[in-house]
Amino acid sequence: MDKELGGSGDQLLHVDITVDEREPRRGILNLLSQLRPEWKARHIQMKTFTEGITNQLIGCYVGSLQDSGCVLVRLYGRMTELYVNRHREVEMFQVFHAHGCGPAIYCTFQNGICYEFVQGTVMEDKLLQQPSIYRLIAAEMGKIHSIQPKRGRPMEPLLWTKMSHFLTLVKSGIARTADEEGGTKSSAALREMPSYETLMLEMESLKIHLSQTDSPVVLCHNDLLTKNIIYNSQEGTVKFIDYEYADYNYQAFDIGNHFNEFAGVTDVDYSLYPSWELQRDWLTVYLESYKHSTGREVTVSDAEVMRLYIQVCKFSLASNFFWGLWAILQSRFSSIDFDFQRYAIARLSYYFVRKEEYFGLTLGELTK
Repeated sequence: MDKELGGSGDQLLHVDITVDEREPRRGILNLLSQLRPEWKARHIQMKTFTEGITNQLIGCYVGSLQDSGCVLVRLYGRMTELYVNRHREVEMFQVFHAHGCGPAIYCTFQNGICYEFVQGTVMEDKLLQQPSIYRLIAAEMGKIHSIQPKRGRPMEPLLWTKMSHFLTLVKSGIARTADEEGGTKSSAALREMPSYETLMLEMESLKIHLSQTDSPVVLCHNDLLTKNIIYNSQEGTVKFIDYEYADYNYQAFDIGNHFNEFAGVTDVDYSLYPSWELQRDWLTVYLESYKHSTGREVTVSDAEVMRLYIQVCKFSLASNFFWGLWAILQSRFSSIDFDFQRYAIARLSYYFVRKEEYFGLTLGELTK
């Protein structure tokens, strides 16, 4: 059956198939019989990508993975519908693609989506520190942040609604996990995490403080870690993929969130957080791109860079808090082999380490 999305006027194929995440080939072949009827099943090759820690991603192709026509099949992680708005994700796919910033989406199915393979390679963590690379990322983010909503659509920031939802799920999840798992390692790890009451108070504190920073609300990716950046070295371009959390949000959140991702995922190391010098250059390139894309004078002053730097520091706190809550949820629901509790503790610990310093930042006292 077909369904219409978000008032966009676009019709997107929906295939009434559920793909078995343990043995996906048969279900994927059924999908491809509709998407690529000219492909013979015996010629179809599949490659599983391992970068994701929430979903399974499988590339399907005949000939070479780099040929045009390759289809990416993403199987949603278990219980992710609790905290990911799948309808909104598809809408974001279409918006990004319409503005030349993302791949085409081919169809949805019961537990996933199929979309275009973006030519290039997944970004490596170490490349984030290279000026030739991070300037591409900064410019691409500036371009995306300039995309205007359809007339009449309110630009409400995603952050507080999503964080409140996470916190509600965390409240019930912590109670159930503690009851069910008793004295296991999982329960012991939970005791290292802040209580629900502490988390609730911190969210309110963040909301009060950050709502006073005047960071504009723009179209954001909201999850720009390295696995969501595709680098095409031949063309000298980057593209952002995976829009599970894409939506309108604070400009400084998207940037601060990306800076946090310099620390990595598997072994979080905040010594890799970008230096002041790197941030200054990154933010200058970003502002030039953002201004150019919104049709304004491209000149960027030191004061503008400093103002954005302070906002980004403050919203990097919100990013750590946001993904700390997310990781607590993942530790409860995900079937993927990843130490989500360790990750939650790393993100929340760094939030508390930096909170007082970043809350205290003002333009007047910064003399870097």
